[in-house]
Amino acid sequence: MQDDFADQTVALTAPATKAEVIAPDDANELAYFTRAIYVGSSGNLSVVMLSGDTVTLSNIQSGVIYPIRVRQVLSTGTTAAGIVGLR
Repeated sequence: MQDDFADQTVALTAPATKAEVIAPDDANELAYFTRAIYVGSSGNLSVVMLSGDTVTLSNIQSGVIYPIRVRQVLSTGTTAAGIVGLR
């Protein structure tokens, strides 16, 4: 299949082109920083942001793409499920 946009630079505001399922983990950072996070099931999401700040986002809603750049999704404090990192 031809990609007419293959020679274009991908900006942070462009649609994601890659995705990976995220298993929350207190010890290990993600292999790649995200450009956004999709949450499949509602709950809390505890993350380490790209900046290094740790925050728990309470009552994250399911089926929503959150435009946050994270380096780690922590298992402690995370009750949301079906988490996918978009990049």
